[in-house]
Formats: sequence, structure tokens, C-alpha cells
Amino acid sequence: MRVFHLGAERLAELDALPAQLPATGFLWVGCARREFETQLDALQSALLRWTGGQLLELHVSDLANDQLPSNFDSTSWYDLLVFRRLAAGAGGATPAGAGEAVGTAGHTLVAIDTNPVGFAIFDRVLLTVHPTDCQVQDFFATRLAQIAPTIEAADTRRAERPGETRAGALRMPASPADLMLRMVNHMVDGYLELRRTLTRELGRLQQELLEASNFRNWRPLLDSRIALHLLEDTCEDQQSAIQEWIDALDEWPATDDKALRRERELLRVRARDVLEHIARVLGHVRRLESSAETAVQMHFSAQGNRTNEIMRTLTVLTAIFLPLNLVTGIFGMNFDGLPLIHSVTGFWLVSGAMLALGIGLSAYFWRKRYLRRNG
Repeated sequence: MRVFHLGAERLAELDALPAQLPATGFLWVGCARREFETQLDALQSALLRWTGGQLLELHVSDLANDQLPSNFDSTSWYDLLVFRRLAAGAGGATPAGAGEAVGTAGHTLVAIDTNPVGFAIFDRVLLTVHPTDCQVQDFFATRLAQIAPTIEAADTRRAERPGETRAGALRMPASPADLMLRMVNHMVDGYLELRRTLTRELGRLQQELLEASNFRNWRPLLDSRIALHLLEDTCEDQQSAIQEWIDALDEWPATDDKALRRERELLRVRARDVLEHIARVLGHVRRLESSAETAVQMHFSAQGNRTNEIMRTLTVLTAIFLPLNLVTGIFGMNFDGLPLIHSVTGFWLVSGAMLALGIGLSAYFWRKRYLRRNG
């Protein structure tokens, strides 16, 4: 378990849960799911001291459940958001500590695995419950520790140069909700990076599907489509959870404090940005699904066209040799009075006629493009 005190310009990691809330800023308590279960009593007692309320038993079960889909719920003293991130995979790598990867083996997409991250958002406390292998907590602890000195340096320069304003990027999270949205946005960025892997691997399967006349890798293709369906369901749950949180934000009591109104507007902007990122992932997944389905239909269409060409060639050859078989059948009958049967040149005349008939029919069908590809 890691406990952080976040202020306007500083980040301090505490050794243990404090007895009381700091005078300014807010607390961020991050723990693994196993630690959350073993230290639940201490956490509940601390939350009661800090906020005057505890986590509901149902929400405790949700935070401890590693199979829960993305969802949102709220009470009068805190909000609960569960957001599924990509789990670490075998092979492959992902950017900037996102803790997510999708490996590939040949032309097979490794099944996409996800784990839930829980957020209990109080007025001045953020409790996050992570999977054991999650790197999001460490990534943000390091990132915020790097931002704080930069902000202090910027404030020093601003004091020396009154006309200089603080850069928007150099800002510590103003509230637990702000930090939660930053972490969620970081996890969604991992899904955006996943699009490249999905596009590349599914593109290989589609290329093989269109080029191979005897395609046999149906199992990898089916696994890829299952992975896309799973990712689509995950994104839809994420989208619904964030939208419900935005709706709950709109129901917060109105205030005349300009700073508080500005903070809420920034939260709305950041939440809409998260929604836009999720929508981009969802749209890309649906395009990949459509592309895969189109490739399968094109494969069967190409196979049907190839079969039609083979049948057309065989039909033309049958049409050419059918008159020749008729001629040979007539002159092969056991009659003594057939024309040319006793002639010395009869054989050559019939053979020449059969050859001319075959050449003529071949030229006719070639002219009709029955014996060559249409180009």
C-alpha cells in the first residue's frame, strides 16, 4: 500500500495512513487487490476518520472482484468507478508504463486479457485498488513526483517575471476526481496503442486469406474475431461507466465559487476527452471486425470465381470434343455401307474434318473469351 499527499505544487509519500486529513490538498491511497482485502479494516477506519463514511459492503465486494466489468455507482459521500485496463500479456510491449501488452505468435492474436482497477472517489480522498501486476500506480507516482519540482521552478520564474503565466500542462491534480480521470485516460491510451498490433496481425491474416487458394488458418482468424468482440464489449462498458460519471458530475450541487466551477468544467473537459478516446478505440475495433468479415466474404467469392472458371474451361473442352466423339461414334458403327468407309482417303478426310472442327470450335470459344481470362 502506498499513501500520497497531493497539494497544489507538491507530492509527498507518507509512511502510513495518517490520523487526520492534511489541512490542504487530498490523499491518494493506492493498494493491490490482495492488500485491500487484508487491510480492509484499517482502511475503513481511516476513511471513517477522514470523511465520516465508509465503503459499502457491496462496493467492497466490487473492488475485490477481479472479474467485474467496467461500471459506475455513487452514494451521497463517494463515487465508485471500476475501469478495466489491459492486462500484461506474453510478448510484445506497450508504452510508458501502461502495464498492458498483447503478444503475437505467428499469425495468431493472443487473447486480449483485461483486469479491473477500482476508484473510490471522496471529496478529499482517492482510494485505488489495482491488480498485483498493475504499473499504473507506480507510473503516476513517478510522473507526479517529476511534475512537482517543475511546477515549483515555473512558479519561481513566474515570481521573477510577473507577466509569465503557468503552462497548462504543469498542473498537479486539483482533486481526487481529476487524478482518477488522468489515470483512466492513461489506461485508455494503452487501448489506442493496441490498435496498431490488432491492425498489423489481422492484416497478415487477411492477406493470407485473400492470397491462399487453400486457406487453413481458420482457428487463428476465429480467435482474432473473438478478441475483437471482447475488446468491443470492454470499450462499451468503459464508455457507459464514464458517461454515467459525467451525468453524476452534472448533478453535483451548484456553487458560486468561481474556482470550483472552473475545476468542474475542467473535469467535464477531461471526461469528454476520455470518452472521445474510448470512442476512437471502439470505432477502430468495429472497422477491423467489418474488414475481417469483408475479407472472409472476398475469400469465398474468389474461391467461387475460381471454381466457375474451372467449370467453364471443362464445359468448353466438353463442347469441343462432343462433336468429335459423335463423328468417331458414327464411323465406328458396324455397318458395311457407310460413306468413305471403303475409300483409301476416307480416314484422312474424316480426320481432317474432325481436326478442322476442333480448331474451329476452339477459335470460336477463344473469341468468346471462354478459354482465357477476361482482361
